[in-house]
Amino acid sequence: MNELLLKNARIIDPARNIDKVGDIAVANGVIVDAAELKAPEVIDLTGKVLSRGFIDVHVHLRQPGNTAAETIATGSMAAAAGGFTSIVAMPNTSPSADTAGAIEYLHRIAAEQAVVKVLPCGNMTKGGKGEEMAGIGSLKKAGVVALSDDGKCIQDHGLMRHVVEYAKSFNLPIMDHCEETTLAAGGVMNEGKWSVLLGMNGISKASEELIIARNIIFAREIGWKIHMQHVSTRESVDMIRRARAKGIPVTGEATPHHLTLTDECVKKFDTNYKMNPPLRSEDDRQALIEGVADGTITVIATDHAPHTETAKLVEFDHAPFGIIGLETALPVCFTQLVVPGIISIPQLIAKMTVGPAEVLGIGNYDLSAGNAADITVFDPEAEYVVDKNKFYSKSRNTPFDGMSVRGQINLTIVDGKIVYRQGC
Repeated sequence: MNELLLKNARIIDPARNIDKVGDIAVANGVIVDAAELKAPEVIDLTGKVLSRGFIDVHVHLRQPGNTAAETIATGSMAAAAGGFTSIVAMPNTSPSADTAGAIEYLHRIAAEQAVVKVLPCGNMTKGGKGEEMAGIGSLKKAGVVALSDDGKCIQDHGLMRHVVEYAKSFNLPIMDHCEETTLAAGGVMNEGKWSVLLGMNGISKASEELIIARNIIFAREIGWKIHMQHVSTRESVDMIRRARAKGIPVTGEATPHHLTLTDECVKKFDTNYKMNPPLRSEDDRQALIEGVADGTITVIATDHAPHTETAKLVEFDHAPFGIIGLETALPVCFTQLVVPGIISIPQLIAKMTVGPAEVLGIGNYDLSAGNAADITVFDPEAEYVVDKNKFYSKSRNTPFDGMSVRGQINLTIVDGKIVYRQGC
């Protein structure tokens, strides 16, 4: 196996509260003591930041079912280019990831084609239809790391409670797309000033907040962890903050786009600003930032949602929801959150490493010797302009094309193997 000696890096390990300049040694796929190396490749990382590999708990790989937009191969390469060493594949494929056979297919293709670790998420309900619970036991045995009906939300509260109870018995976290459908039906953007001015149907903030309130109640009642995907409103953040203060096992994630963009962007009628939940108001955006800064929001996840150019080149009302985000997550968040001093580099890294690991129940996600050599290295000073035509993703649906950013991924290492290298 290849040996690596990563020298003179700024090592940031939030799990152990480490922030220092030093070296990391890698051999046989794991982190080791430098004295164990025999003939390593030496890479000087002076001025670079090194951390445990980023984890994205919210990724749509589109395979099987829509390989024109993304595949496991292209999506995993995009993840590597974004510094992610592990990604959780959402189950809303076609067919849905609601059976052991579907999970085994994902494992097989990932083993053959993926360059990062692809962790399967299974459906909570059959077909993701919210009508009948999926076979959670068989999904667990097949190797899912979590359960979700992402893209949809179980509206039957009795069924949701049943799912959470079963998930607890199989030690599987719930990751929920929080949306009450009657309040969101027909909406294409945030309900507010800009939906009125633009004459578009709005999606009420209450549609998210009602389900988050429900999930908090179930997490408290059942004593099991529920993770709220792509949180987007001030009241959602406030409810999660109060629940966590009471010790209720809930967590929340924010996306780079909800942290940096608002519903005013929709006035451009660019369908790359259409996502679900929609971009909200500036007040909501500030609340999300506050939640990230004070620890209420423990995870930054991309909700990487590829669509073909043809699918997005239609009227705003008819375009699909979603944007890609794997290759822009680090630079966008670094530029918008770290550069202005809103959060520190260690805080940002924690939201992309320790926070996601805690959601998935992965313990000791740090740079200790003996742990898997899943490592991310980036240059905090590198400035460049986002160019969607250089993406590894098969799709180009991003609102960040042309944005000037800081923070460039230099190395992504998975089990000791360099899977992405740029500028070092």
